Amino acid sequence: MKLLNLSLLIHLCSLLLVSTQPTDQPPFSCDSTDPLTKSYKFCKTTLPINRRVEDLVSRLTLDEKISQLVNTAAAIPRLGIPGYEWWSEALHGVAFVANISQGIRFNGTIRSATSFPQAIGIEARGVYNAGQARGMTFWTPNINIFRDPRWGRGQETPGEDPLVTGKYAVSFVRGIQGDSFEGGKLGESLQVSACCKHFTAYDLDNWKGINRFVFDANVTLQDLADTYQPPFQSCIEKGKASGVMCAYNRINGVPNCADYNLLSKTARGQWGFNGYITSDCDAVSIIYDEQGYVKEPEDAVADVLTAGMDLDCGEYLKNYTGSAIEKKKVAVSDIDRALHNLFSIRMRLGLFNGNPAKQPFGNIGSDQVCSQEHLNLALEAARKGIVLLKNDNRLLPLAKTEITSLAVIGPNANSSETLVGNYAGPPCNPVTPLQGLQSYVKNINYHPGCSTVNCSSDLTDEAMKIVKGTDQVVLVMGLDQTQEREAHDRVDLVLPGHQQKLVTRIASAANKPVILVLLCGGPVDITFAKNDQNIGSIIWAGYPGEAGGRALAEIIFGDHNPGGRLPITWYPQNLTKIPMTDMRMRPEPSSGYPGRTYRFYQGLKVFEFGYGLSYTNYSYEFLPLTKDKVYLNNQSSDKIALGYKSVSEMGTELCEKSKLPVTVRVQNNGEMDGKHAVLLFVRQAKTGNERPIKQLVGFNNVDLKAGEKAEIKLELSPCEHLSSAEGDGQMVVDEGSYFLSIGDKESEITVVFSEDTSDAAESKLMILPRILIFFYIYSFIHSFLCILF
Repeated sequence: MKLLNLSLLIHLCSLLLVSTQPTDQPPFSCDSTDPLTKSYKFCKTTLPINRRVEDLVSRLTLDEKISQLVNTAAAIPRLGIPGYEWWSEALHGVAFVANISQGIRFNGTIRSATSFPQAIGIEARGVYNAGQARGMTFWTPNINIFRDPRWGRGQETPGEDPLVTGKYAVSFVRGIQGDSFEGGKLGESLQVSACCKHFTAYDLDNWKGINRFVFDANVTLQDLADTYQPPFQSCIEKGKASGVMCAYNRINGVPNCADYNLLSKTARGQWGFNGYITSDCDAVSIIYDEQGYVKEPEDAVADVLTAGMDLDCGEYLKNYTGSAIEKKKVAVSDIDRALHNLFSIRMRLGLFNGNPAKQPFGNIGSDQVCSQEHLNLALEAARKGIVLLKNDNRLLPLAKTEITSLAVIGPNANSSETLVGNYAGPPCNPVTPLQGLQSYVKNINYHPGCSTVNCSSDLTDEAMKIVKGTDQVVLVMGLDQTQEREAHDRVDLVLPGHQQKLVTRIASAANKPVILVLLCGGPVDITFAKNDQNIGSIIWAGYPGEAGGRALAEIIFGDHNPGGRLPITWYPQNLTKIPMTDMRMRPEPSSGYPGRTYRFYQGLKVFEFGYGLSYTNYSYEFLPLTKDKVYLNNQSSDKIALGYKSVSEMGTELCEKSKLPVTVRVQNNGEMDGKHAVLLFVRQAKTGNERPIKQLVGFNNVDLKAGEKAEIKLELSPCEHLSSAEGDGQMVVDEGSYFLSIGDKESEITVVFSEDTSDAAESKLMILPRILIFFYIYSFIHSFLCILF
């Protein structure tokens, strides 16, 4: 993982919709050869989808309607409608997980799919074309904020920053659904359907006996507004996601899937969501069975349907909707609304337009499955996601001509399973770190060091035997899915078992400083390695996908210059003293609570958010801003006297006018070409008042040859980038000075609340001297005439 190259992401998502020429007929409705279906209005593609859906729903019996409210929707043979499976996964490649993801199977012509780094990428549509899928609704991406480093599913997310996560969501959704990078190309048709999850404030799975099913997250309106909700708002408003998944947990006592304010008022009403809302699996049943939120099962059904949920991943709606209607807890109109949303998606996917082979996406061939183009993309993504954390005395890159032997040690060195993380399908051609290094050095001695990643059995003495006499030692350590995964959060931040002991002893015995590679999704406290002079370089690779081993080897031997940045703060072990259940983002100094994420955290760090080294050095220079004052005023406000102003009060027009370009000159001062991520942060001159310490407001990537310089243009939107939340959740902008920062350079900008806009103020400043000049000229002429006459 790294701070995202969004153009790469959307390229991955849009291109990698793989298929094969159908050997098995994919399921579809409205066969043009069937005379019966020709008469149905819902099969007439010339009609608007809204009218087609109305016709379809009007033809269904109550039992048929209820059968469509669950993820495994039943077939309706009398109308020529096949069964449909809503549940498929594609976190970083089309996935199959045993006993789930029933919409996809790899037992036909297609046996594998390209596996990209966590969390990036998708392959989808063609598995359906090959007749190996019963659905094209993929429950991805995961855009929850990686708030706590112990969270087992943090590996699935793009990190802890709301801006990065929001931009990731937009690019991911546009790519997978078939839109353009800029958006606006999509229209009604969907290549496949994306589903942003888990709505909302979901970032605990199972920690010390507290599980996600019963967890009641106490979240302030302030933290919801500027941390937890923005990625979902971007996903809906800008990405145009066609699906949203409501989470298991409760928020301030109310189950997410039964929260009308969340699903209907916010998502549909305020953000304009136009798609379907599914529960997480069995989330409806736990409202009664485990949370005890309602008195009987029918109440749970009523609560979720009236809240605005459309689909139950599970059986609860199938089992209890009929009795809920009989008890008058649910109206048929609520069911019809849900069905309208569900069938609209299936129609947008083209599943009611006749033979898919004759549709726009029907010609994607099997030669695109695991194609060289896709494998190259997986390699490029892996290269750009790897982060160099330490490189003392420029140990890396290794000289190819000088290294004739390697010792490769560690439980993750030769594990292809670890590379792909969770929610993965069978990869095309995985290359482990050991295999990648073997392509550079033929004389390699390998030992796992531990029998498994948990390293409970100490094999250090055996591993020590291969160290002596080798030119260089590479240790490949970290975590895997036994340590962090769905339904399993960590309780520690240190390396598992005897891993630290193994690393330290090998490093002390080696002829020269060793290279430590970490494969893990969440951060690890490696303070010991950071400070150990016997460990010369540290590389974090995340879970880099099937090409990860090759990418690592290229970086170690200098065929690629690393440019990745950390998407999450790396905390010390003592953070584990704080309960994972504490959802507060902001610090509370009086109690010793340090806050969460780089925006608020006030404690010690192992590595900072956005940190990452390169084999070259870069320098920055802010070019003069077009203006260093931003005037924000369009009407009187009683809050101006308090020193801040509501973004909603300013209005869209003023917010658009206040945007300004920020140009930065970046120079590569080293001897090696590189791709560099430019990160623009902002901080307030006057800290405190529960405002962020700093926050990311823009980023871009630039390719620079050695000695080359370039100007990078970013945009600052004061209403978005300078705003933060008040206690009531209202987004406001404070008056006063702000500092833009990139690296060690800063540029000041001032927000001014004035009755005059900047143009008006400048006009008045120009008018005043003219009035004075006129007055003096008039006085001179008057005096002269008096003397003359």
